Formats: sequence, structure tokens, C-alpha cells
Amino acid sequence: MPAAAGRCMGTDTQLSLPGLIEFSVGKFRIFELNRPFPEEAVLHDISNNVTFLIFQIHSQYQNTTVSFSPTLLPNASETGTDSGLVFILRPEQSTCTWYLETSDTEPVQNMAILLSYSERDPIPGGCNLEFDLDIDPNIYLEYNFFETTIKFAPANLGYARGADPASCDAETDQDSRWRLQYDVYQYFLPENDLTEDMMLTHLQRMVTVPQVKANALKVVTLMANDKTSISFSSLPGQGIIYNVIVWDPFLNTSAAYVPVHTYACSFEAGEDSCASLGRVSSKVFFTLFALLGFFICFFGHRFWKTELFFIGFIIMGFFFYILITRLTPIKYDVRLILTAVAGSISGMFLVAAWWRCGILSICMLCVGLVLGFLISSVTFFTPLGNLKIFHDDGVFWVTFSCIAILIPVVFMGCLRILNILTCGVVGSYSVVLAVDSYLSTSLSYITLNVLKRALNKDFRRAFTNVPFQTNDFIILAVWGMLAVSGITLQIRRERGRPFFPPHPYKLWKQERERRVTNILDPSYHIPPLRERLYGRLTQIKELFQKEQPAGERTPLLL
Repeated sequence: MPAAAGRCMGTDTQLSLPGLIEFSVGKFRIFELNRPFPEEAVLHDISNNVTFLIFQIHSQYQNTTVSFSPTLLPNASETGTDSGLVFILRPEQSTCTWYLETSDTEPVQNMAILLSYSERDPIPGGCNLEFDLDIDPNIYLEYNFFETTIKFAPANLGYARGADPASCDAETDQDSRWRLQYDVYQYFLPENDLTEDMMLTHLQRMVTVPQVKANALKVVTLMANDKTSISFSSLPGQGIIYNVIVWDPFLNTSAAYVPVHTYACSFEAGEDSCASLGRVSSKVFFTLFALLGFFICFFGHRFWKTELFFIGFIIMGFFFYILITRLTPIKYDVRLILTAVAGSISGMFLVAAWWRCGILSICMLCVGLVLGFLISSVTFFTPLGNLKIFHDDGVFWVTFSCIAILIPVVFMGCLRILNILTCGVVGSYSVVLAVDSYLSTSLSYITLNVLKRALNKDFRRAFTNVPFQTNDFIILAVWGMLAVSGITLQIRRERGRPFFPPHPYKLWKQERERRVTNILDPSYHIPPLRERLYGRLTQIKELFQKEQPAGERTPLLL
């Protein structure tokens, strides 16, 4: 038996030692570990029909080490927040011991459990060639702002006590481990809840095979020849538990790996920690953006130039943020300020273009594309976005662009309806983004997932599932209520009015010609703008000039 497969004893002499924790199969134990005091764990009275055991221990964010021996060895111990070991039992074995400790200076609250399996069950991690343990049932997790990736070692077929394990790579037929399948499951913790008790309570639902199937969402099924690595969209501040169930289709037996959890953030970091994810700059930016969007939602069509500024701000802000993020290493706060400046300039430019040129079709194309972008983002926010075909960037962006362009094409004959719909839907969604900066909501990932994909080339392989819980239903209802109210109000108010305002430059030119030719118009006698500005500047200069002294200063003329 390999050294890392397990250290099991045949006697009960360890019971009298202090610092001993006794376990029972299938029962959870919650206890506390301290740095100077390692603990010894023991299991007695193991049934003869059990061929291997999986021990697992979990904590919220502090590392715990589980080891086969008191001396920590790389191939005989595992350290982490979700750690486990496989014990391969010898014939007539009835007792197992192992050791627990932590290197953290603070006490660590842990939850642990032992699970038993028979010779017909597959062995999780039994064909490990990548990680340190000979048999590794652990799931290894890495995350960044964009994606969370889990990796695990392939399983092997089960075997009786004292028998030799099946070869991992000698054969690839159906009598080898290549017949095994892996179901990857995802479980969301309650939103905006970072408490330790909540995490440990829900983690109990992701340990055994029946519990995982009953409570979690199956994301994907991997065959034995697939790569045992899966990526998901990172959701900072949202607790997520992942687990993998290996299934033997010939014997119809299953076994669960050691579940792993993440919040995609650090509990110990000062800035951007799990407790303080919302930046002040984000709150200011999206609050101001939401105030403008709320106004557009109800009055955008009436105040046409304000809406054009809003649309121009969105278009340029989105592309400018992608550009400076990919090309420069500047900090997030500076990027946000530059994005606001660029968006404002773009909004004013679009308003100026309308005032001077008055080309309605170009303005409405911009309006329609913004609505199309949001509708396309909503489409890929659904399970449709997780289809394997859309993991290809070319297919994704072509499909995304076609949906976005389709919206202005469909509404080409009713531009006023298109404009009012854009005001209601896009304006109200800005309120959703503002709410997300204070209270996390999954609806913000409608557009954030598209932004992540534009910024990171590896995000294409990530599954973009998000939780949809009570907060999300409430915010979705608010979004729908605002959109419907804004659309209805504007349609009723604009009934009987011109579809769009006339060309501003033509109106200004006609008004100027009328004043020039109509002498009776009081405005005819108003000096030109240049003369008025010069006169005003002269008055300002006189305020700073010294007063001339009284008396005659020039010689008398003869």
C-alpha cells in the first residue's frame, strides 16, 4: 500500500492519550483547533464491507492540515480550507488514526466528517498524477477577478481489501477507469451572508452523493478523456461550493470528492476584502449614472438632447474602459474617472452632431444599438450562454453583434417606439447597477459578463451561472416596474405630439434671418453677439481700473 494511501492501526491503544477526537462514519463533528495543540483523530469498529474511507475537514478561510502521521510530509498530508485524505483499508482492519493541526495564530473553527465506501464504488483521485498525494480526493481551486477554476485528479475503479488496484493507463477499454464519468456540481450560499455558521451549515449539504444531487446544480458532465479542469465566472463576495461526483455506469455506483468553497475574495486583505468590496469611486460613479438614467427612464423622449448625451456616454464609456484596461496598468479609480470624462465628451459630441447636422437616422442607430446590446446581454445571461458552441470567441461575438443590430432593424419603421423603449429599459437598468454597488445583485452580471469577456481572453471557457435569490427577485421586480412605468408614461404623454423635435440648427438659422429682416421685432435692435461680448468685457475691465483724480490735467487752449 502506498504511504500516502492511509495510516490505519489495528489496536485501540490511542484512546487513552490526551487531545484525541473520536469520529463516527457519516456524522459531522464541529470542533476548534489551536496552533500549539495538534489533535489526533481516530475511528473504531470499521465494518468489514468498507474498503476505503474519505476524511474531510472544512473551515471558512483559515488553513487546516490533515496528515497520516505526526510528521508532516508532502505526500502524506494536505493543507487548506477544504482538505481530505483517502484511507485504503487492509484486510481485517477495524481502526484508523490520523492527525489534525493548524498553523494559524488564531483558533480555527472546523467541521469534519468521515465517509465509507465499498469495493464497488470508484475511488476519487485514485489515478492522481498531478498533485502530491498518491490518492488525492481534493478539489483544487484558484480564482481571480474574472474566473474561478477548479481542478481534480481522475478517479480509479474500486477494489477489495488486500487486492491490487486497477492500472490507470495500461488499458483504455471499458474494464478500466476510462469508463468513469464526472458530474460537476455548483451550490450557491445565501447572498450577502459571509457568516461562518451559515457556510458550515450549507456545506453539510454538499458532502454525500445523494445530498449533492438533491441540492446542487449540475453544471457539466465530463468523460474520462476530458480535461479535469472547469472554469466558472468569479462572483466576489458570493459564497459558492463546488463538488464532483464520479460515477461508474457499469456498476451504477458513485463517490463524491471533497467539496471546496470560495467567496472569490479574501477575508484577511485590507483593501477589496470580502467585508468591503464596494469601492467609493464605484458608488459615486453609478449613483450619478443612475440619477441620469432615472430621469431618462421617465422623460428621455421629451428631453431629446439629454437622452443623446446619455447614449453617447454609454457607448464611448464602454469601449474606452475596455481600451485603457487592456492597454494600460493604471488603477481602477483612475480608469473610472477617465471613463467618465471620455463618456461625457462623447455625449456632448453626439448632442453637438445632432444640433448641427440633425441626422435622425444616425442618432437612432446609436439608440437602437444600446438597447440591442442590453437585450443581447440578457440573452447570453440565460443558460443559452453556457452552451459549448459559445465558448468560441468568434461564434459568440458574431451572434452577440447580430442580436444587437437586429433591434434597430426591427424597429426601423417606428423610431419613436424604439426611442421610448430604450429610455425605459436602459434607464431603469442603470438603477440596478447603482443598487449593485451598495447591495450585491446577480442582475449586474448581465452586462458585467460581457465586459469580462471583452477584457479577458480566458473568460470564454467559463460557465456564467449566478444565484437568483430573494434579493434578485425584488430588484428584478423593481427594474420591470420602472421600465413599464417609464414606457407607459412617455407613450401617453407624447400622444398627438411630433415624433421628434425639429432640426435645431435650422430653427436657429430661421430665427436669425427673421430677426434681421423684421425691423419691428425688438430683437432686431439687439446688437450682435460679438459686440455684446466686447461690451461686457469692457465693463469688467473698468471695474479694475483706478479712478481718475478730479481737476484739469491738460493745458488750457489758447
